[in-house]
Amino acid sequence: MNDRLSELRAAACLYARDKYPKDVVNFGLCMAEKLAELVVQECIKVCEPILDEPYEDMTEFGKGLVEGQDVAVERIKKYFGVE
Repeated sequence: MNDRLSELRAAACLYARDKYPKDVVNFGLCMAEKLAELVVQECIKVCEPILDEPYEDMTEFGKGLVEGQDVAVERIKKYFGVE
């Protein structure tokens, strides 16, 4: 497991601990849900376009890359129900 995933797990744990400090069942459910949410957000960050929109001098490959990133972000959001 890489460091970033460990950081996300720790953040999810702290979030759940604050919400359910004495309820083990709800703590576990809340932590799992929050970790999933954080992982999806990280996936979206990785796929977000490098540029907001293609610029005029960009090669066709570059334009395709930016369009592909847009498609990936939207597909991840739709698949996981993220706004």
